[in-house]
This record gives sequence, structure tokens and C-alpha cells, in this order.
Amino acid sequence: MGIIRPLDEHLANQIAAGEVVERPASVLKELIENAVDAGSSRIDITTEEGGLTLVRVADDGAGIQPDDLMTAFQRHATSKIYSAKDLFQIATLGFRGEALPSIAAVAKVRCASAPDGRGLARFVEIEGGSVKGEGETNASQGTEMIVRELFYNTPARLKYMKTIQTELGHLSDVVYRQALARPDIAITFRHNGTVLLRTAGTGDLRQVVAAIYGTAAAKAMVDVKAEHPDYSLTGLTALPVETRANRNAVTVLVNGRYVRSQAVVQPLLQAYHTLLPVHRYPLSVLHLRMHPTLVDVNVHPAKLEVRFSKENELRSFIEQAVKEALATQAYIPSATSVRTNAKSPFWVQDQIRFQVKPPDVSTDTAVASDSSGIAEVKPVYAPQAAGSRSFEKHAVGANTPSGPAASQDFSRSTSADKVPESVWQAAFAAPAETPASRPEFPELSWIGQLHGTYLVTQNETGMYLIDQHAAHERIHYEYYYDKFGRPQEASQELLLPVTLGFAPDEYTLLRERLPIFESAGVYLEDFGGNTFIVRAVPHWFPEGDEADIAREIADWVLTERKIDLHALREKAAILCSCKASIKANQALSREAAERLLSRLGQCRQPYTCPHGRPIVISFSTYELEKMFKRVM
Repeated sequence: MGIIRPLDEHLANQIAAGEVVERPASVLKELIENAVDAGSSRIDITTEEGGLTLVRVADDGAGIQPDDLMTAFQRHATSKIYSAKDLFQIATLGFRGEALPSIAAVAKVRCASAPDGRGLARFVEIEGGSVKGEGETNASQGTEMIVRELFYNTPARLKYMKTIQTELGHLSDVVYRQALARPDIAITFRHNGTVLLRTAGTGDLRQVVAAIYGTAAAKAMVDVKAEHPDYSLTGLTALPVETRANRNAVTVLVNGRYVRSQAVVQPLLQAYHTLLPVHRYPLSVLHLRMHPTLVDVNVHPAKLEVRFSKENELRSFIEQAVKEALATQAYIPSATSVRTNAKSPFWVQDQIRFQVKPPDVSTDTAVASDSSGIAEVKPVYAPQAAGSRSFEKHAVGANTPSGPAASQDFSRSTSADKVPESVWQAAFAAPAETPASRPEFPELSWIGQLHGTYLVTQNETGMYLIDQHAAHERIHYEYYYDKFGRPQEASQELLLPVTLGFAPDEYTLLRERLPIFESAGVYLEDFGGNTFIVRAVPHWFPEGDEADIAREIADWVLTERKIDLHALREKAAILCSCKASIKANQALSREAAERLLSRLGQCRQPYTCPHGRPIVISFSTYELEKMFKRVM
């Protein structure tokens, strides 16, 4: 007798349940998706003990016809696909027809459904895959699914369940993602009698974000909206002042389905490049819509992963859309928890009026006065036209200061009289044109310097603290980033070549990647013995740091599996900007500080340094009055 035979249907259902029903959250996800596909406008969810004791989902959507109720619990039974071509244009959340029989195989299930509003419904009760009862009952239109004692007949699987709090976390994640996907559905979520979420179903995504993440987070988000011939993108994404320690707060929705897609997350994070500190992530809800034929949702058992057509085009579209949304905002965080949009107090002292004492008026400064009597200082230090520079190779060591070298002279200077104009010109090279969409950087008047590190400034709205190193880094970053766009034109031979030694495996890899260095204007020559000689570098490299920068670029090239020239340009610009910028505990003259402020305001993005740290922190006048109890 042969040893191959078909599995018993009950055993096959239990095996299928292992693929579909991983934990209580898997059950909840399937039931909510069925309710959404039924066109529900209201979904009530009740769970107990992390979902192991009870998972109940009731909706007001199109109910199941009485003749279809038993069929719905048969394997591979579905109303959502009828032919093979339907697999390539799936427009529903569920479609495989395995969820209900798989759940019923490992739990005690009761389903009651009314297809209309006549008050008559049909129910069925199934325990461990066996029908225990069916009949008619009274119910309003919609479907109620009750799942009790999950895994009661599979103790081995039950043993691997986590704590109630862990399972509740997974349940909450399922509900929250679905609420963000469908803000037009009123969702109520209770656990052990406590309401954890209630949405109004008005279609306002910001209200749902506020219900899940809090009002402050919702207010710190900006709208994302973009159109493409093949895609449309809508949603909300947070300003850099609202960050998270992991990517869990990034919700990607494709045609209403929550997915985990690096094709969307990576361009989203790239759009925040230099806006967020390392290991910090944004709070984002992005809803991507496209024709169903452009996305394959049938590549993962839980349908959490998808495959896109035209993925490279999609990545560029998402990155550009998020960048444009962020470019319309100013990122100056408040230093206190008191919000400037707080309600007016019962009593407020007369408004404080700052009388700004202007510096000595010279040809480089214009002073204007408005009708309020507040003098306003307007620095007009325009950069002089850069002289013509020869890009032929020449030796470092000439007396004429170069850009980064000059900036280091500037960083050590404590007197403006000792700083020649050529140094100012090179250290604060005019940045590229400021994007028209970016809000105007506030005009600030210099007050002083705190601890040799922070510039204290003010205007009519309040006081601002500026990190001088971060500000100078941003100025240099944009300068070097533009320069690295054409590095070969600026290379110069070193008067004294620098030798770099590496381990044998590193030496072998770097020898294969020498053209990558040349794309950054750094020319290495194989010297043998696992060493290279740095023959030439761009003339605007910070003087004295050529070896360190070449070494750090080499270390980066060694650690990257796939070298992207854009990423190399970014890395090299950040390295140079950090080396060349003034440091903390360095005194600045008034003229130096005001020129730093002037150039910062002309940057394309003057709010964060290349590492994502904030440059400017604000204290509004109201916040100051609140702290000093002038506002009661």
C-alpha cells in the first residue's frame, strides 16, 4: 500500500491555521479586514486577556447571505476573486478564503450576520473546526464575529504566546494601523472593558493621529500630497521636532492596505536627510494609491509585503513629495513646553518692547526703524564677488588662503580687525539659491555669546539661541556639497604626499575602488606593502586635515557594500564641513557673529546641521513672560 495520502480536512485546516493565525493579532487583523471589505462605516472591537480569551468584531457593513454563511467557513471559499486574472488586480484587503476556516480550526467561533436591516440574522457556532450549532437570531445589519479560547485545542502553540501586555501591543498595532488607513470608519477598541481608541469616522486623518499619538504630535505634522501619472500620495509627516527612536511610527499604506515596504520607507528617510539626528525616525502616515496591476500583494502569507512595478520611479516620486512638504516649514523648536498657541491668559502685563541697540553704523550695516519705535538691525554683508580661480593642479602651501583653510583662520580669530576680507569671502561662500518654498529665516539681532558656544539673538517675537558650530557646519556643508559636484576640476597635488596603510583585505578592496576616490577629487596611488599615497585632493579641503578626511572616506568606502556616488558626495561634504567649522568654546567678535547669522539665513536649509541636530532654539516673548510670571 502506498504511503502518500491526502490529509484529513480537519488536520489540513489546523496546519493552514499555523500559516494564517500566528497570534491573537492575526485573528483580529483578518476580522477587521473582512469588516472593511464589507463596506462598514462603524467597527466595534472588544478583546480580553490579550485576545486569547476573547476577540469580538462587530460591524454595520453588508452582511453575509444566509445561504453563504456555512460556505464562508470552508477552505478557499471567497467572494473576492473568481479567476486567475483577478489575482493581478486585487482591490480588497482579504481574498484567499483561508482566514475563517483557519480561525475556526483552533478556537471557538460564533458568527452572526444580517444582510439587511430587517432585524433577522443567521448564526453558526464552530468549535475546533466542527459545527456545534446554527440557526436564526435577531440582529441589526452587519456581522458579529466572536472568537473565544484561541488555541484551546493546540496547547503547543498556546505555550509560545507572550505576556498579555505583549499580545495587547500587537492587537493595538493592528487596530491603530487600520484606523490610520481608514479615517472614514468609526472604530472603537476596548480591552478588558477599557476603551483604548475611539475615532469619529469623519475622514480627518489628523484627528486619528491625535487619538493615537497625541494632540502635540498631530500638530507637528505637515500634509503630504503629490500626483504622478501612475501614483498618488497623500498623508501626514512630522516636522523634525517630532521624532521617534524606531521606525514603528512610520505607517505605509498601499491602496488602503498596511504594508512593510522598504521601497517607501527608504525614500521617506532620505527626504529627512540632515534633518534628523542619527538613530531618530519620523512619525509618518503615507497613503500610496495606484492601479492594482502595478502592485503585487500576493507575495507574503500575511499580505504585509508587496512588490511594485516601476520601483525606482516610485522611490524618486516619494522622496521628492516628502521633501517638498517639509520645505514649506521652518524647524525652530521651542525651548519650553509652553506652546505659543496657548489660550490668552486672564491677565497679561503690557507687551515687552525690545529696544535693540544697533552696532556702530558703517557701510556694511543698515538700521531701519518702524512705527513702533523698535530699532531693527538689518545686516547687509553681501559676499564680494569671488575672484577667478585657476583649477590647474598646484601645491598646497601658498600664502593665499583657500576656503576651508580660511575658515579655520576665522575660527581662531577673536577680533574682526584681524580677519581679512578674503577669509570672509571664502569661509562664507555664497550658498546656492534659497528655495522659494522655504519660509524666510527670521531676521535676528545679535546680543552676545554664551559660554563661547551659543549665540544669543533676538527679534520682536522673542529670543533665539544658535549653536555656532552647527550653524557654521550647515554653511560649510552646503558650500562643500556644491563643490563636490565638480571635484575633478579642483584637485591639487600635495606638496608632501600622505601615506595611508591598511590591512591586506582592506588594501585589496580599496585597490579595486580607486575610481570611487577620483570621483571625489581624491587621487590615491598604490605604493605597495598594503599602503597608498594620497597624491592630490581638492584645493578646498580643510588645510591640515587632508589625511584625516582621506582616511575617513576610505573607511566609509570599506564599510559600504554598494557605493552610491550621491552618498559619497554627502559623506565627503559632511566630513569637510565638520573639520572646517568653528568649535565650541571659541569666542566670536560681534562682526563675526553677525556675518555667521547673515550667511546662515541664506542657506537652503538653515534649521539643522548636516547631522540632523537643531541649529536654532526659540524662546517666544510669551514663553519668557510665562516663566517670569508676568503672565498670570
